[in-house]
Amino acid sequence: MQKRDLKKQSPTDVLDGYQVIVDKDYWDKLQQKDSLLICNRTLFRPHCAGQLLFDFLGQTVMVDMTARCLKRMHGSRWEKSDDPLLELVTVLYLNNVGDLYPVGTDIVSAKDLREGHFFRGPHALKTDALLECYGRDVGGFRRAAESLQGQSVEMAATAYRLLPFPRLPLYYLLWEADEEFSARMTILFDRFIEKILAADAIWALVNRVSAELLKGCD
Repeated sequence: MQKRDLKKQSPTDVLDGYQVIVDKDYWDKLQQKDSLLICNRTLFRPHCAGQLLFDFLGQTVMVDMTARCLKRMHGSRWEKSDDPLLELVTVLYLNNVGDLYPVGTDIVSAKDLREGHFFRGPHALKTDALLECYGRDVGGFRRAAESLQGQSVEMAATAYRLLPFPRLPLYYLLWEADEEFSARMTILFDRFIEKILAADAIWALVNRVSAELLKGCD
């Protein structure tokens, strides 16, 4: 992934302290792909020539392969979306998806992935801000997850499946703090995610989704 150093950080355009820049070679590669095959594998939807639509946490986003950008609807017009982190992960996902993978059959933690060693130290999945926000406010976590079209799943005290892409879920599990135990949060994946995204791209995707959840923090 291509990055540029940046002092001021934003959760939607910065990764690991660097501003995200999507390499033009990624767009070159995507333009050569069969769009209908991509749609069959991902449940993205064809729009006009060179354009695909998908739902990111319930928000409709366009992948415009001709203009080489993501777009969102503003009023009655599609306009470029300044969301480089989502753009990067989306283009990597579409370039790498190679099959119709079964969802929900083999759910694992980051440490169980082939590149699980990556998610240690500075690249441990960032849950501190989420725990600060929702560790004693499960109701707030539920509202935030459901506002992103999350589906409740029976995997923890409170758990939601969120869909940044139609066939690529993330699972957020929350155990609320009480008098005896601190709050805990775990993020799980379908194991096939490692066939599509490298560890740093998975980490980036989690950061982007968590940023949306944090918008519901009072």
